[in-house]
Amino acid sequence: MKKALIISPYFTPANAAEIHRVRMSLPFYQDFDWHVEVVCVAEKYTDAVFDYLLDKSIPENIKIHRIKALDKKLTYKFGLGSIALRSLWHYKQYVNRLLKREKFDLIFFSTTQFPVCVLGPYWKKKFDIPYIIDMQDPWFTSYYEDKPKYKRPKKYWFSYRLDKYFEPIAMKDVSGLMAVSDAYLDDLVLRYPHLEKIPKATITFGGFRRDLDIANENADLLKLAFDNNKEFKHIVYVGRGGFDMQKAVSLLFKAFKKCLQSNQNLFDKLRFHFIGTSYAPLGSGQKTLYSVAERLDVEQYVSEQTDRISFYDSLYNLQSADALFIPGHEKPAYTASKIYPYIMTEKPILAIFNMESSAAQSLLDCKAGYVANILNFKKSMEVIRCFLTGVAENNLPVGETDWREFEKYRARATTQKQCEFLDSCLEKKSIN
Repeated sequence: MKKALIISPYFTPANAAEIHRVRMSLPFYQDFDWHVEVVCVAEKYTDAVFDYLLDKSIPENIKIHRIKALDKKLTYKFGLGSIALRSLWHYKQYVNRLLKREKFDLIFFSTTQFPVCVLGPYWKKKFDIPYIIDMQDPWFTSYYEDKPKYKRPKKYWFSYRLDKYFEPIAMKDVSGLMAVSDAYLDDLVLRYPHLEKIPKATITFGGFRRDLDIANENADLLKLAFDNNKEFKHIVYVGRGGFDMQKAVSLLFKAFKKCLQSNQNLFDKLRFHFIGTSYAPLGSGQKTLYSVAERLDVEQYVSEQTDRISFYDSLYNLQSADALFIPGHEKPAYTASKIYPYIMTEKPILAIFNMESSAAQSLLDCKAGYVANILNFKKSMEVIRCFLTGVAENNLPVGETDWREFEKYRARATTQKQCEFLDSCLEKKSIN
């Protein structure tokens, strides 16, 4: 049995999107000859929304190491809030002690808190242990360089320069790269040509049936984030918002406005709910999607709650909706890991994506929803109009999801791909 040490600053019960690849894989690693342990930051030092039901999904035999970090209340006075930076020294000290007393075959960074990855080359040199990095998002990016300041993330000036400095350090000696999108790997190879020679794999998150079971078993503890008035048809999206999602949402509301103009009595019954759209502290998020509805004069049909909700509350809200909506990005690199729980709710789904994105292809392959092309206005209007009409008339064709096709997207199947990739990284090391 091979051993991997997984570095993930956020982990259960933190409700952070980046934890779910590892969390959903933990029950299956041993099936493919891998024993794993996780090193995360202890709950008291994080600033996440917590969902304690997440702990129910963790197998009892998995060892979770919880380390300290600098207190954010102290560091925030100096403009330092990142959990990666606050925990960097503690990670170095704790893992050093761990690697001195135990043998691990590989270190696996699975996080979007990328600065912690600079410890990879240090541990590789000190302990002769390979490390791989999971690119769930781009690390260094110039995407916001030509955007106005109000569209840039907070502290962009600092993070841009930090990422530009740290990324090449981490990439210099990395033994393998995993990503949720081919485009993330392609961009890295362009910046660092030596990465062409190392193992790489594009592996999406998986669909984890156990999560829906946990939500059903604990429904009495869960809360709705929208008014589920049965007089209306409720179309729900749970996930981040942002200016980069506004084009997809604009297409939705332009089509909806045309529907209202053609038959207001029919489409008056539709309500759109955007939930958990901001990573900002509670009560301080900007309604970036509701503002689109305001510009198009359909705001009376729309609600947006920026505060994030717990993971299982999210599933409960999806299960309580009449239909689901997933906005996407113009760029094909964008992949929505949330599509798999959406599919498993067996609700009608409308997604607006670049048709070359892996998320669009997954939905189409599984015949699991309506997919509108974000780059084709005319065709997208027709797809969206057809979907909204079906929801309003309560006569959408019953979805015949191809569950056999969906098997390759389930958590066990994606974990097998991960383990095969880890094996290839070790084989490459033994050859060298």
